[in-house]
Amino acid sequence: MKITREIKTAILVIASIMLFIWGYSFLKGKDLLADYTTLYVEYDNVEGLGKSAPVTLNGLAIGKVSGIKFSDNSGKLIVELQIKSDFPISKSSVATIYDPGLIGGKQIMIVPNLQDKEIATSGSKLLGNTKLGLTDLVGEKLAPLQVKLDKILSNADQMISGINNVLDKKGQEDIKKSLAELSATLSEFHKASESVNGMIADNKTHINGVVSDFHKVSTNFSKISDSLTKADLGKTAKSLQSTLAKVDEMLADMNAGKGTVGKMMKDEALYSNLTKTSKELELLLEDLRLNPTRYVNVSLFGKKNKPYVAPANTSTK
Repeated sequence: MKITREIKTAILVIASIMLFIWGYSFLKGKDLLADYTTLYVEYDNVEGLGKSAPVTLNGLAIGKVSGIKFSDNSGKLIVELQIKSDFPISKSSVATIYDPGLIGGKQIMIVPNLQDKEIATSGSKLLGNTKLGLTDLVGEKLAPLQVKLDKILSNADQMISGINNVLDKKGQEDIKKSLAELSATLSEFHKASESVNGMIADNKTHINGVVSDFHKVSTNFSKISDSLTKADLGKTAKSLQSTLAKVDEMLADMNAGKGTVGKMMKDEALYSNLTKTSKELELLLEDLRLNPTRYVNVSLFGKKNKPYVAPANTSTK
């Protein structure tokens, strides 16, 4: 049977229409000839995520984003995923939007829940999550740093303003004058240090002698210290303490009138007798001086001795 021109034209038109539909669907992210599982995820914000963005599982691309639309008046967004994989994805798996790098848009990675045995089928809804990318993390870290930097710049501006207020013309002249005086002081100090160095150099021999003498003195002191250590000063101190205790006891006995010395110190009669005896001895010596012949008679003619005449003041009291 011959195929007429009209049949050929119809077949060509139908093939063109089907090719157009397939190409249009492919450009929109849908492949009519492939077997896909369509899953849906709800997000609050999908900034940076576009259609045909890859969907990965453990780093392996298993699908793509086929569509993004608003779910209702709440402003939430529904993302449609076309998944082509034999890996069992559970309904409690999480679809996370993340930024794989600095270059390129965002994409979705599926974090499966292997403990859940309920497998997601076409039309199922997964849990949604958003992970901050490197740019977002840098921006989040830089935000407080920027606040601190603003404060630092503000304080620096205030400090510079204060310095400008202080360093007016008079202040600058005072600073120059202070620096000049400081330079002069350092110069004088340098001269003084040179003088001291010269003096030390001139008297180096004397200084060495003084140091040597000090060394000898310290050596002798060390020997004396060793001698004192060997002398057992503790024993000597105990002996001295015992002797002083005995002296205190003896003085106490003397004050109490005990012993010969104590009795002599405390006996009033003995003191009176001694005083009286001393007085009589004094009178006797006085009479011996005035009348020696009364006690030594050397007369050749038998001259009588003179009678004894008591002195006018014979009181022995």
